[in-house]
Amino acid sequence: MIRVQEEDFDLGQEYSRFIADQTTIGAVVCFTGLVRDFQKKGQADKVKAITLEHYEGMTEKELTRIRDEAHRRWDLADSVIVHRYGNLKPGDQIVLVIAGSAHRQDAFEAAEFLMDYLKTRAPFWKQEKTDAGTRWVDAKTSDDKAAQRWED
Repeated sequence: MIRVQEEDFDLGQEYSRFIADQTTIGAVVCFTGLVRDFQKKGQADKVKAITLEHYEGMTEKELTRIRDEAHRRWDLADSVIVHRYGNLKPGDQIVLVIAGSAHRQDAFEAAEFLMDYLKTRAPFWKQEKTDAGTRWVDAKTSDDKAAQRWED
């Protein structure tokens, strides 16, 4: 399941829905990303809020492609991606990834893959609001390096 939404999500509800009537899943890995009050460690100006933008339709199509790729690579019973957009404040939930499989290794690796590809391939644009002003957030080399390990 894939959802791109402005409203918050309830991790407990998402987990309960995910495992309901699932008897083949032996491992579930959940990752929840939160908005931080800084972009880089040691950054002087604190992030007050972020605005996430996306192109409706294009975003869902790319998230589906990423999810389908994870299912091709690992033996997953199911997976979920929930990604928020709009105005968010530090501490708000921004993304949820759940991967379930018969064994933990597939669930862990698939969840990592999903997050690495969401960070580098999902069409979202992030703008930070700080005391110093507003700035668009550039892609991070560290995210690109993390995603490169899944190539080939």
